Amino acid sequence: MNIQLKLSLILCLLLGGASTASAEGDDDMFAEYRAMFGDDNPAELVEMQGEELWNAERGPKKTTLAGCDFGRGAGVLAGAYAQLPRYFADTGQVMDLESRLLHCMESIQGLDVSALRKHPYSEQGQPQTDLESLSAYIAAQSRGMPVAVPQSHELERQAFADGARMFNFRAGPHDFSCATCHSQSGKRIRLQALPQLNTPEGARSSFGSWPAYRISQGAVRTIEWRMADCMRQQRLPGLVLGSKVAIDLITYLGVQAKGAEMSAPGLKR
Repeated sequence: MNIQLKLSLILCLLLGGASTASAEGDDDMFAEYRAMFGDDNPAELVEMQGEELWNAERGPKKTTLAGCDFGRGAGVLAGAYAQLPRYFADTGQVMDLESRLLHCMESIQGLDVSALRKHPYSEQGQPQTDLESLSAYIAAQSRGMPVAVPQSHELERQAFADGARMFNFRAGPHDFSCATCHSQSGKRIRLQALPQLNTPEGARSSFGSWPAYRISQGAVRTIEWRMADCMRQQRLPGLVLGSKVAIDLITYLGVQAKGAEMSAPGLKR
């Protein structure tokens, strides 16, 4: 059965079952649609797009991204995503995958990425952005490897500490924080179970599956997108791609998820 047909069947399952699913049974329903995919994941198509972009000679410098160093050496992708965010001496900053990618696209290929910084995520029904495609491809090269976000540099440790504070920081018109939804076990919003992300167990259950293909949106979404969407739901100002807040929060989750097996790109509701 091809991926398109599986998607159609799963959407029917979601639309037909969402109104009747109980709090106890809906997790089984979502496990069922994951099982229907088997070894297939529509994210594979996006990974292929990302691989083409990675190997394409682009920009004024007409070169590939093979010179990009994600912390394990220029062009080395195996295990690199599992160790991000991390400190990079050439920028003097802690960077995640997307901020590092944009840096390399600018510095190595000479590309103008201003439009991509402004609109890093595809709209529903639109083609994936270059950033999303590249993120899916690079993340897939860490599949099966353990999460090992480093804490050896002072700025990495500071990012974790600041991320922990931001996780618990209440703000906005509803006085929400990340902890409002993600600091207790067994909580849910509508049909969505909410992992307890302030514990290693909860962080491990979530961190390693991003980026992920979201069936309800028909697109691969990155962990930066997840952070931005959480901020939107808290009614906070839009989260800037690659901002310190975003990277600190991702560092906080990644450090707690140490040892989890990378399964990205994942498959989510």
